Amino acid sequence: MTPFLRKLLGQNWLLLVNMLALAIFGVIAIYSATPMRGDSYAADFWRKQANWVAVGFFAFMVASLIDYRWIRWGALPMYLAGIVFLILTHFIGQRVYGARSWLHLGPINFQPAQLAIVAGIMVLALFLSQFREIHPILRLLLCGAIAAAPCLFILMQPALGSVIMWIPVLLAMLFVAGLPLRYLICVILIGIAFLPIALHLGMKPYQQQRITAFINPEIDKRGAAWAINQSLIAIGSGGWSGKGFKAPNTQIELGFLPATAVHNDYIFSAIGEQWGFVGGIFLIGAFALLLLTCLFVALLFLQAINWACSSSLE
Repeated sequence: MTPFLRKLLGQNWLLLVNMLALAIFGVIAIYSATPMRGDSYAADFWRKQANWVAVGFFAFMVASLIDYRWIRWGALPMYLAGIVFLILTHFIGQRVYGARSWLHLGPINFQPAQLAIVAGIMVLALFLSQFREIHPILRLLLCGAIAAAPCLFILMQPALGSVIMWIPVLLAMLFVAGLPLRYLICVILIGIAFLPIALHLGMKPYQQQRITAFINPEIDKRGAAWAINQSLIAIGSGGWSGKGFKAPNTQIELGFLPATAVHNDYIFSAIGEQWGFVGGIFLIGAFALLLLTCLFVALLFLQAINWACSSSLE
């Protein structure tokens, strides 16, 4: 058996099947959540999602068959490319829902923030693995600088959600890298202390209203909290087994959920209404299984590295 075939057959099939099932269900959910407009659907969002699923699955298979030692050489070029794309987005990007976050390069339309997140994780992993002996404070500052460069350009779009994603990722990577717990606790406490300042001075009024409506949906049901209340109504109306696939007279079809965002921001509300409590539990369970499988793979990888290091020392 060739090494290539051995790698191909040695895939974690539980991870692969679960991931593919979630991706396919996502396409189905987007199709079912797309409201009708006259004789045609609002947009071909589900076709675009299916295309990206195919591209992502191909990229996953290629990456899984390549030795990680080769993949890490692409971390820094990807990181720099992500920064360049973010700069281009600031000047020539397309504005969607008030944020200039999409970039058109010929037939390709994508969000550079997503590339910057993946590349940033790769660079952070490379940095933390190569510079383990330097002082923890210096490691912490340099990791903050690596994450801050793309975050500043993403905030200029503005796309606050993409920046928030960096916080748990950075803390988790620092913890796994062995940074002393007292430093992480200090970082978390400093972040909590600066949170009120960021909310009042660093956010625009509409962003503050979204957070307020999320915390207290009863505060303005016909204004800032309209969408979140309609989402809760949609989930609750689904009951135990849901109203069914493409069911008529739903919050989706009647337009109570935003037609331009129901396929992304409110997709779980659509799933809860059409598939009910059972569908929601199965979906959350599938994501939990995906997370546990990824953690299991990471644990095996760390054990293999520790075994290789101990063997070389002997």
